[in-house]
Amino acid sequence: MNHPARKATDAPAVSEKPVLHAEGLTKAYGPITVLKDVTLDICAGEVHAVIGENGAGKSTLMKLLSGHVAPTGGAMSMAGTPVAFADAVQAEDAGIVLVHQEILLAADLTVAQNLFLGRELSRGFRVDDREMNRRTAEVLARVGANARPTTRVGDMPLAQRQLVQIARALLDDRKVMILDEPTAMLANDEVDALLGIVRNLRAQGVAVLYISHRLEEVEALADRVTVLRDGKMIGTWPAIDLDQRRMAELMVGRELSMLYPPKRGAVTADPVLSVEELSVEHGKFAGSFTVRPGEVLGIGGMIGAGRTELIEGLMGLRPSQARAIRVNGRNITRPDVGVMMQAGLVYLTEDRKGKGLLLNEGLGPNLTLQALDLVNPRLSLDRRQELQSVKAAVQEYDIRVRTLSIEAGQLSGGNQQKLLLAKVMLAGPSVVIIDEPTRGIDIGNKSQIYRFIDDLVRAGKACVVISSELPELVGLSDRVLVMRGGRFVAELTGEDITEQNVVYAAASSGNDTEGRKRA
Repeated sequence: MNHPARKATDAPAVSEKPVLHAEGLTKAYGPITVLKDVTLDICAGEVHAVIGENGAGKSTLMKLLSGHVAPTGGAMSMAGTPVAFADAVQAEDAGIVLVHQEILLAADLTVAQNLFLGRELSRGFRVDDREMNRRTAEVLARVGANARPTTRVGDMPLAQRQLVQIARALLDDRKVMILDEPTAMLANDEVDALLGIVRNLRAQGVAVLYISHRLEEVEALADRVTVLRDGKMIGTWPAIDLDQRRMAELMVGRELSMLYPPKRGAVTADPVLSVEELSVEHGKFAGSFTVRPGEVLGIGGMIGAGRTELIEGLMGLRPSQARAIRVNGRNITRPDVGVMMQAGLVYLTEDRKGKGLLLNEGLGPNLTLQALDLVNPRLSLDRRQELQSVKAAVQEYDIRVRTLSIEAGQLSGGNQQKLLLAKVMLAGPSVVIIDEPTRGIDIGNKSQIYRFIDDLVRAGKACVVISSELPELVGLSDRVLVMRGGRFVAELTGEDITEQNVVYAAASSGNDTEGRKRA
């Protein structure tokens, strides 16, 4: 997905006096200062982006501005009048609302009931459902949500739920809307629709504070960009003065001369994984492929092409059968996660929160659950050995924690991904399949994940990478297989591995495949 960069002529006229001004905002928890001396203006009719690595202080700043957390130091004012919020309700009453990244809606209630939850309208002693439905329909139309007020939220697609959250925030007049990673869980077409909604809000005079790891969105949307690093404000720039590379360099504090490791050259060894005529869900997804030691095989395609489904079938997570599957020369007759792991193949899921990690458990259980026989060969839990494994993983994979007793759900997205990588690598695999390796993580952690992958293949392991980010797919892969409609339709190697070729193969139904090999 490519969003066009903003041009100077695209920028709307913004108000000279800020709607919200923050001066020297600081937040400390005991002796630890997580945000220090941040000053910024938020103006009506503009999109002001805040970017930074995980842990830079973005979430803390948002919570301070929206009344969820009280500052340790500094002050705020609205239209020149000093303000201080005891809680989020006071901030919302003043016209500031935070739309969280997570979907915070009641699945069993209707859209209208969610919008008015805790502030229901009444007529006499009865709830006025008719009026709530009417006002809900108005605000849904404002954000372009294709939903009815009476629809049960649990029956709606994820993207529509996100729009309902925005609609709830707009139910009353808002001066400042803070959007925290609003596109993190959306597909590409859904992202485009949401960006259009943000532009409409700006045109309506709303001040939008936009937090995102996706720098292409920031480049396409923002009028100004504020960069945070290590809890401190690096500065604020007109967006027209920054491209994505410069934003990334400001975030990490160093020049990103090479985000991706250098390619390793052609690999000629015998395949360590060979899959012949794999059929998943009675042929809905099917394909054959091989991967060699020392090679990164990329799998690309549009959302819904069947990339994840095919690999889940290979792992036995979906009904499947195959003519032949061989891992390290071992024939696999019935795909199963445990059997595959024993043979030397592991899978790092794209859904790290839902399927990959136990968010309410500590680092130890998350790290060792999949390889208990290695850590506890006598079938009794060896806490000392588990702790040693955790310490080794934290050091080797640079999992940044203040305490080893932290729960997995309290880690940043990048650190969760590194924990998940450490978990699958504990079994000592020779083939690693990674689905969306850097989804929802910042540029600094992305660079680290890329180095980890490069280290794996240079050590002689094989890696399969499924990615929706074209620069990532092109930058990492020695070969790329492209899927469309549940089938492999092209194989790209060498100089043919370009974003344009991947998109053409993934989206075109024609037969003009010159320069491409059929997989």
